[in-house]
Amino acid sequence: MVFNTGAALLDAIVLAVVSREPEGTYGYKITQEVRGVLEVSESTLYPVLRRLLKDGCLEVYDQEFAGRNRRYYKTTQRGMAQLNLYVAEWQEYSDRITRIFAGRSKV
Repeated sequence: MVFNTGAALLDAIVLAVVSREPEGTYGYKITQEVRGVLEVSESTLYPVLRRLLKDGCLEVYDQEFAGRNRRYYKTTQRGMAQLNLYVAEWQEYSDRITRIFAGRSKV
């Protein structure tokens, strides 16, 4: 993709992916789902997860899977509120860009 992906957009995408699983989801699965829409590395996404944890948007718990602990991330109420804000702002932003591309609006 030729467009840069800023921190806020990455946060929004990660929150959207995590919020789809009521019981939470694990890092590798999050990485694979995000990679379905953006070219990003694990080394980019794990700092995003840590930042969202620090900001209170995610919570974490460990659960055994195949004899090993797997770390799960779950969206908090604060995270859902932040995601709702991101969704509303994205809709407004993308509508403006679409109008410009379609030639229906001046800058």
